[in-house]
Amino acid sequence: MGLEEEIESLEEEIANTPYNKSTEAHVGRLKAKLAEKKEKLEKQESGSGGGGGYAVEQHGDATVALVGFPSVGKSSLINAMTNADSEVGSYEFTTLNVNPGMLEYRGANIQLLDVPGLIEGAAGGRGGGKEILSVIRAADLVIFMLSAFEIEQYERLAEELYNVNIRVDEEPPSVTVRRKGKDGIDVNTSGDMDLDEDTVKEILRERGFINANVTIRGNPSVDRLVDGVMDNRVYMPSLVTVNKVDLIEPSYVDTMKAELRDQGIDPEEAIFISAAEEKGLDVLKERMWEELGLIRIYMDKPGRGIDYEEPLIIREGETVDDALRKLGGTLDERFRFARVTGPSAVHDEQQVGRDHVLEDEDVLRVVARR
Repeated sequence: MGLEEEIESLEEEIANTPYNKSTEAHVGRLKAKLAEKKEKLEKQESGSGGGGGYAVEQHGDATVALVGFPSVGKSSLINAMTNADSEVGSYEFTTLNVNPGMLEYRGANIQLLDVPGLIEGAAGGRGGGKEILSVIRAADLVIFMLSAFEIEQYERLAEELYNVNIRVDEEPPSVTVRRKGKDGIDVNTSGDMDLDEDTVKEILRERGFINANVTIRGNPSVDRLVDGVMDNRVYMPSLVTVNKVDLIEPSYVDTMKAELRDQGIDPEEAIFISAAEEKGLDVLKERMWEELGLIRIYMDKPGRGIDYEEPLIIREGETVDDALRKLGGTLDERFRFARVTGPSAVHDEQQVGRDHVLEDEDVLRVVARR
């Protein structure tokens, strides 16, 4: 039996096994085995070329992938927001390659990827789906793009991403596993946990751990525990954009919002746009900026003053040390100290070291050895 058949057999057994406390350990072992087989298949296909895939060189300060079924308007949106020239048509499967465009916003260069329209079964390889999904895995943010008339597509899109190990809007499970020489598997928890130790041990053994110390924080489900012991999961934020709102009747608005709630989406969090009419795009850009966690640092350059035109773009929570690495050159090795004026500083021209955490619109002056 080949790997694909083994995967199919495991998926069928899981689907046919009622989940309760008495079957929990068995289901956990099956899910861990399934994850292992899928990882092995993915590595095999990567090693053999897997059909070539899509080679998209990443540029700029962040990368955003537009995810949607064919004909939801991704090409129109990326053309409206960037310098891309993606073919636009009213028929399905217009976009056959991944077309990147660069959005310039608040001094940042944000690369948008117009990904070919996903179809059901993409994670299984339909329609070049695995190659498409591999591009999405490398992005910093996913934008689910839905048609106002096909809100139900969200569930299928999310499932395709989940099946290729992309976890949107989730924090990684807090699971630490350390191998040891003997004495089996010891399970340590930070509080009450619904999963019993036998389930945890079955999952760990399936992953190849015979002797190990396992520390689990929180109360993970079986699926979350499996995610925690695998090393091929990708966690990223997402936004939901509803396109073609220029075509709906006012009487349809309540129906559309009800359908969003049915998909677990708060209508207040969704972004309603018309790519064709270029409406709602400013709100979308602002939300992208927030989700990407980008901040602007204005460099105070010796003899030239403060450069407000081309800020250094880094991420929330990053430090002077991170800024030095992004600036490149010899500043890192010649660094003495820095002076900061702005939101992160106690006072103007505060002297700081490498570990000082910067904030949006700080002014940074690096003092370096000659």
